[in-house]
Amino acid sequence: MSKDTDRKAVLVVRETRLEELTRRFNTRQQARFYLEHLGADYGDYLTEHEHYAQAVAEAEAALRQRLRVQKLDRRYLPNFVFGGDDIVVVLGQDGLVANTLKYLDGQPVIGVNPDPARWDGVLLPFVPKDLGRLMPDLLAGRRMLDTVTMAEARLNNGASLLAVNDLFIGPKSHVSARYVLTLGERSERQSSSGIIVSTGLGSTGWLRSIYAGMAAGLSELGGLDGDLPDGAFARNAPELHFTVREPFPSRTTRASLVLGRFGSDGPLEILSEMPENGVIFSDGIEADYLEFNSGTRATIGIAQREGILVT
Repeated sequence: MSKDTDRKAVLVVRETRLEELTRRFNTRQQARFYLEHLGADYGDYLTEHEHYAQAVAEAEAALRQRLRVQKLDRRYLPNFVFGGDDIVVVLGQDGLVANTLKYLDGQPVIGVNPDPARWDGVLLPFVPKDLGRLMPDLLAGRRMLDTVTMAEARLNNGASLLAVNDLFIGPKSHVSARYVLTLGERSERQSSSGIIVSTGLGSTGWLRSIYAGMAAGLSELGGLDGDLPDGAFARNAPELHFTVREPFPSRTTRASLVLGRFGSDGPLEILSEMPENGVIFSDGIEADYLEFNSGTRATIGIAQREGILVT
């Protein structure tokens, strides 16, 4: 037994669309009937499933040449206890890499693209066949590691939530969020559809779409002289950016403190004035949220914990 086998690789996988439908409808035949009844292409679902299963088998075989391997379905990430020296290999889309980073504390993550013809994979620089040559280099300390800045929301009731991409602060349903927003010496009571706080890693996603909408709207109205920035910034930048969605000025609310950045110079503070249905969730996972109702104060800043990506 080689010394490498004392370490463990955790291979994080996900269900394919076909597996999710099969679990929902009990059999693959029933899942196929459901898809074809709606006019969907069952063959596309099957092809995706087969490619992913092949990628899982190839990745697991390559990892077992050097390490012990434990396969982990993404559904169990919140309750899984990672070892301090585990190497985490994520086989999936970018969102699965981001979601996995949130549950780690310094373990390196290798993003593997199971189907490059289907997924762009900004956070997936490797394919399964790369693992055979990659693992010896990583174990010998010959691979570059990138740090990822994360955001954290801390509430005055002791609860907290990490975010790898972004935080959403606002209403659970399609009603107005009411709150007091404070950044440094500036403070403002607002009514909006919520606040987005983005990390550098997430700035190419939700934040970028907000900037794109602003640019298109201003251009259409003739009020844009030159291009707006796309909002993207480095994944390890020691800062966070926030935007207020659809702020509504009224007799009691204002809409001037609607975009900015913060970090080492101080946090963003938000005091909820929502009697019910106020929430904070991270990375698009609405089911995993903190309640954010009247009197609850959120302090949002850079998390002490950093993500580690193998490049």
